[in-house]
Amino acid sequence: MKIHLSIGASALALGACANAPAPLPDVTAQQAVTDTAVSSPVTYQDPMAGYTYRGPTGPRDWRSVNQEQSEGN
Repeated sequence: MKIHLSIGASALALGACANAPAPLPDVTAQQAVTDTAVSSPVTYQDPMAGYTYRGPTGPRDWRSVNQEQSEGN
């Protein structure tokens, strides 16, 4: 545990002795172009489109359900 603490303290001490930090890069040339002639219009799509209601059904005989879902049918 003490070795981790001493390594961390030495890293902080060496970082404090370093020269001035490097300036941040200029990102103004990298900004996205917002030309409306180039971008495609976004249209609304209903998230419920294609939904079909599947309500609960009553209990059925399990033998008939197995027969309907067997490979022979």
